[in-house]
Amino acid sequence: MSKTFASTGDLGDKTVTFAKLGEGAYAYTAEGDPNTGVIVGDDAVMVIDTQATPFMAQKVMERIREVTDKPVKYILMTHYHAVRVLGAAGYGAETVIASRLTHEMIVERGQQDYDSELGRFPRLFQGEETIPGLTWPTLVFDGKITVDLGNRPVEIWSPGKGHTQGDTVAWLADQKILYSGDLVEFGATPYTGDAHLTDWPATLDALRALKPEKLVPGRGDALTTPEDCENAMALTQAFLTDLFDSAKEGRAGNKSLKETFDLTKARMDPKYGDWVIYEHCMPFDVSRAYDEAGGMVRPSIWTAERDKDMWSSLNS
Repeated sequence: MSKTFASTGDLGDKTVTFAKLGEGAYAYTAEGDPNTGVIVGDDAVMVIDTQATPFMAQKVMERIREVTDKPVKYILMTHYHAVRVLGAAGYGAETVIASRLTHEMIVERGQQDYDSELGRFPRLFQGEETIPGLTWPTLVFDGKITVDLGNRPVEIWSPGKGHTQGDTVAWLADQKILYSGDLVEFGATPYTGDAHLTDWPATLDALRALKPEKLVPGRGDALTTPEDCENAMALTQAFLTDLFDSAKEGRAGNKSLKETFDLTKARMDPKYGDWVIYEHCMPFDVSRAYDEAGGMVRPSIWTAERDKDMWSSLNS
């Protein structure tokens, strides 16, 4: 392989920020690493995406204890990816919430995803030995539910397919604060290896219609103005459109996956090449876009072996 596989060469520490966005609303961010949301009510705390290991979750707990002594009773899985959810055991929460479609993906491919992501992101799995196994939801829902943390209702909603088939967001309606998971990124490249690219733009339109005033993306800094929120959603949408349009053009011209990858990169590098994990994501992104443009509606399962075979073929 002509490039270091995925993010195996990304070993530098990141600076963590724990920002207060509103009453009881916080964002744990680290320079483009996966974000964690924290919502505090009078009775309980909700953690949105847990980090990848219980060891790393303890760093989040240290920040939570700086602002409250309330128990962490709820965890929200915005989707099933290992780097987001395998730290759940570190919080001692009573309830782990996920959409029904997320639960379906854990059953179908949770272990393969764990093995695959561990190989791609070694730095993000510090304390991997502390993971007790897959994280399973204890509360599975369809559509929308509301959880009251004590004078702080949190609307939990699946707005449509996008980053995965089961993406879920948290919405503090009274403060217009949105926790989007990886449906929205800011200055970071959307990962689309398990995406539904035909559906994702419409799902983003549903989020844009909320007109959030503050937003915690899946990766990137927390956003604190309506203008920045709209810009992040619009840029995420533009990236997806450019990616899928290039894949459809490649298919229409009977180009190979490698040819389509080269075409897509040539077009997108100038616009998005400085985004976090761009080089990591693009082989996976183009592979999925090429599959979907060819009629594969349900994303194929990534395994550690498939990861490296694909990477080698596209980066040779």
